[in-house]
Amino acid sequence: MNKLGIDIGRVIINGTTGPGDTSFFAGDTTAMLRTPAVPDAFDTIARLVPRFADTWLVSKCGPRVQARSMEWLRHHDFFDRTGIAADHVRFCLRRPEKALHCADLGLTHFVDDKADVIAAVRPVVRHAYLFKDWASTEAAILESLAPAVSAPRP
Repeated sequence: MNKLGIDIGRVIINGTTGPGDTSFFAGDTTAMLRTPAVPDAFDTIARLVPRFADTWLVSKCGPRVQARSMEWLRHHDFFDRTGIAADHVRFCLRRPEKALHCADLGLTHFVDDKADVIAAVRPVVRHAYLFKDWASTEAAILESLAPAVSAPRP
């Protein structure tokens, strides 16, 4: 049974406007809610969700950004548009703790934009993807889900 985990910042919510993980949440609520999604995130995630028994968001951030992340996700109808349950969100305060969530949830696939997170989850997640864009990530995930093709017998 395959289960997917997805980071939020710079994987779903576009954080390319500054150097820090949470720079896209600087400023007032109106500005924060205007932060765009990563290109193709919603549509791609909506296509992937039905291929998994379960899908979770797993993100590292403090309490203020946790609240703002949830506000952004709700404002953009993320849960309805992607098919992920609104209660399938886990937060932690340190990136390596994502591996604990992955193990607890039994995730088989995980997408994150940080190499240190990918390194931390590899011992517990069979397929870990360093996020660059949704097209290449979706292709890699779908390839991992494809049944193995046996070589023809002579």
